[in-house]
Amino acid sequence: MKLSDFKFEIPKKLISLYPPENRDESRLMVVHRATGEIEHKVFKDIIEYFDEGDVFVTNNTKVFPARLYGNKEKTGAKIEVFLLRELNQDLRLWDVLVDPARKIRVGNKLYFGDSDLVAEVIDNTTSRGRTIRFLFDGTDEEFYKTIDTLGETPLLKEYIERDVEAADRERYQTIFAEHVGAVAAPTAGLHFTKHLLKRLEIKGVEVSPITLHIGLGTFRQVDVEDLTKHKMDSENYDIPQQTVNLVNAALDNKKRVVAVGTTSLKTIESSVTANGRLKASRGWTDKFIIPPYEFKIANALVTNFHLPESTLLMTAAAFGGYDLIMKAYKTAIKENYKFFSYGDAMLIL
Repeated sequence: MKLSDFKFEIPKKLISLYPPENRDESRLMVVHRATGEIEHKVFKDIIEYFDEGDVFVTNNTKVFPARLYGNKEKTGAKIEVFLLRELNQDLRLWDVLVDPARKIRVGNKLYFGDSDLVAEVIDNTTSRGRTIRFLFDGTDEEFYKTIDTLGETPLLKEYIERDVEAADRERYQTIFAEHVGAVAAPTAGLHFTKHLLKRLEIKGVEVSPITLHIGLGTFRQVDVEDLTKHKMDSENYDIPQQTVNLVNAALDNKKRVVAVGTTSLKTIESSVTANGRLKASRGWTDKFIIPPYEFKIANALVTNFHLPESTLLMTAAAFGGYDLIMKAYKTAIKENYKFFSYGDAMLIL
């Protein structure tokens, strides 16, 4: 498929700047692949579509406050440092993006707030990318606490055009969040509440985690028309044996395996046995799922409404079928569904 196949216009007013007051009261579009039927529901109605033995696979990655603001030595110029990933814990080396990049060269030192946190730039990686080493005289626990205190919730400001607020710390995090490592939330999971999980449990529906630490590469602009030439950044994942057992039992019993989010979807599709079952593994995946694609594990998907030409939309279209998903998106725009991280949800059956 081509990049231009995923080009369309979204009215700016449909990009949600804030989450709904209650997580599970966002809107839910239900798309039936077998019939092409489209239903309009509220997210907590999702329970109506599942029964005992079905399994929801959630992503339990936890977003860390990845955006820091520092000052350059001597000039005092304000610099934004976006932490992408830790390269070496012992040396406190990090892969980061800096802005404005033209002012930051190898050897520069950056000072953060009134804390003892200082960083030295040791390498240029891309036009905006740098490798930095934090100079911090304290324990690892104290270091991470300092980052947590100084850092800002990493909302993608290119799309959510407002200042980050205190409430974002909690709302831009799923209730499943456990393992720190993501710079963006697995947004399909933002709609779940503890009450909804309890209702699913009462019905006999299992909810079990994988971990995929989402990087900014997920949102990187695709700049090639031929999608087979686009290279995804690698992201670290872990699929535990407990989830494998539940998923494979569901498949054996012809039950639903629901990927909560495209991150969960690509993780479980990255670790498949020769006979089409999930296997426990951990490592890195750069899997890029575009139409056409034969899914081995998931047979249902919960996902948000994504932006045009995004890799997330392409993966959703691979799952639901290109024509049906593009029709669903046209319907979503007509019916004023909210898009992006804090927007509404889609269930593809």
